[in-house]
Parts: sequence; C-alpha cells; structure tokens
Amino acid sequence: MSDAFVGANLKSTNDGLKWAKAGPDVIPAWVADMDLPTAPAVIEALHRRAGGDLGYPSWLEQPTGGPLAEAFAGRMAARYGWSPDPALVRPFSDINQALQVLLHVWTEPGDTVAVHTPAYHPFLGTLESMRRPLRPIQARPDGDSWRFEVPDLAGCKVLLLVNPHNPTGRVFTREELAELAELAERHDLMVIADEIHADLVYGPERHIPFATILPDRTVTLTSATKAFNLGGIRCSVAHVSAPGVLKALDAQPPFLFGSPSVLGVEATVAAWLHGDAWLDETRALLDRNRRTIAARLPDEVTYRIPQATYLAWLDYGRTGMAEVLEEKAKVLLSDGAAFGPGGETYVRLNFATTEPVLDELLRRIATTEL
Repeated sequence: MSDAFVGANLKSTNDGLKWAKAGPDVIPAWVADMDLPTAPAVIEALHRRAGGDLGYPSWLEQPTGGPLAEAFAGRMAARYGWSPDPALVRPFSDINQALQVLLHVWTEPGDTVAVHTPAYHPFLGTLESMRRPLRPIQARPDGDSWRFEVPDLAGCKVLLLVNPHNPTGRVFTREELAELAELAERHDLMVIADEIHADLVYGPERHIPFATILPDRTVTLTSATKAFNLGGIRCSVAHVSAPGVLKALDAQPPFLFGSPSVLGVEATVAAWLHGDAWLDETRALLDRNRRTIAARLPDEVTYRIPQATYLAWLDYGRTGMAEVLEEKAKVLLSDGAAFGPGGETYVRLNFATTEPVLDELLRRIATTEL
C-alpha cells in the first residue's frame, strides 16, 4: 500500500481526532477509534430522528434516560445473563464524566483509589486532577497472557475495575472477580466497574459483569461507543446498584452534570438493539487482525494476543519508542508511559482498521531500522 493510498482512502474521509493528529504520510493507530464504517442500524436511526422530531424527547425528565435504560437492561440479559434493574440506570455523556461524578459524590480529596496498572490514561489523569491517590495493582507477564498481583486494598475508598482490561486486553476470570469482591467487602470499598469493552471479547473467554458477583457495592459503567465506534456520540450509562452511591448521586441537582443528547440516545439504542450483525462481522475482522500482528512483528517486540479489545500492547524493552516509531516508521501509536506503572517500555497499537492499512502499518514497523 502506498502513502497516497492511505491518504486518499482514509485520511480524506476520516476527519476526527485520530487522523487529524497524524502528520503527513503517518498512519495513526493510537486513540481508540475504528477506521470502519458505522453500523447501518445506527445510521438509519440517526437519519430517522434527524428527519423527524428534534425537540425535547419524551424521556427528558426521566432520570434513567428512558429507552436507554431499557436497551441496556435487555442487552445485559441477552448477552451476559444479567438482569439489571432499569430503574437504577443513570445516563452520562461518557465514561470519563461518569467516573468523575461518582468520585465527586462518594469520595474526598485524599481518598485512595485502587486501579489495575498499566491503566487507561484518562483515568489516571482524573485521579491526579481530583487529588485521589492511586493504589496500583500491577500487571505481570504470565505466559501468553497476564496476571495481576494480589492487591492490598487496606486504606482504599474505591476499586476502579476495568474489565476487559485496557491496555492489556486481559479478561478477568470468575475466580479473580470473586477474590476482588471478597477484598471489597473486607475493606468496605465501592467498586466502579468499567465494562465498556465487554462486547469485544474473543472466544473462548467470557465477560462476567462484576455486579452479578457483588451488586450492593458496584456501579457498572458502559457504552456502545467502543464496540460500535461511536466515540463522538457522547452517550454512556451507569448502573448504580450500590444503594448509598445512588442516594448520593440522586441528591445532586438533576441537570448539574449534563446528559446525553437525543441523538446520542438514539444511536446507542439502535446499536444495542439492532447492531449485532455488524458487530459480529467487525469482531471477526478484529480477531484476524490481532493474530496477524503476532505473525508480523519483529522478533525483538513482545506481544501477548489480547483476549478482548482492539488494542495491542507491545513491549519494545526500551523507553520512548512511540516517538521513535512516529519519526522513523511514520506510524503513530500511544506511548505506554502515559498508562502509568509498568507501561514505560510499551506502545499501544489500535488494530481496528482495514486489512490493507494494517498490512502497511506492520510493514513499516517490521522494515524500518529503529
């Protein structure tokens, strides 16, 4: 694939943050957006809504977001055998906003938050800006996958559980989740479970909602944005099954934190109710791509095929490799150092792209002298 092909076929039609940040002739594979067309069911729903009533939605004064809560509950029951109460759903614009609101109403500056590290870097930024100290639960290589240290959670206020895990792609087992639940009970923790990548788990692994194990202490965060490539839609949900947290949240003024737009809700409901045929095709492509990476990387790069997500966590064994790859190979990846403890020698590669683009990206990585 030539650089001209990349520009003509992708950069000209993708004007979002992912491609806008890339310099001339650079292939971006950093931020978690896909280079794939939007699911037809979502496009149809947005066209229908845009051509109809864009006034105040009938569900505006419902704290659950109306159809959003019902679509979420139905999806959880159908895919994961979990029947959450729609009345406990609260809508937000995105996962980061939901996390910040929850920390705001439930914790104080100085309260410690345990997180599996390396970690999704906006979460680390949230903890720093809100002055909530980080208690890292460190990932360690374990054969072709990862294990996490058994954590000491004494003195923590919150466990922030990202499952499936970003950036390693690890899917937590039932035994691991049960151990975390026991620790949360022992140390009186609220658990915020970010499960946004649940729909991107590859067999034979299986996603288990944490709220099925420890409902009275759990707030589940999710969205259609990752699996259906809807980051700009700005819509997510929090299922607040921890009674004290729900009370604290509902004590706030109803419009203080904002809410999703009617188009955000429309797109999310359409994705969850009618988008699975598109998702099945997309996940099959991603499955091929994650295995292609394993076959094409240089020998000096360590890569454990992720069990979920479309993010490859690559260890070059030395720091600063994101900058080197951008300069020399013309490939823009995420710098692992931004993901906190344990990420210093890594880069994160987003493989949610077409096969020709991935082929060229991997060719550049393999043939460029670094």
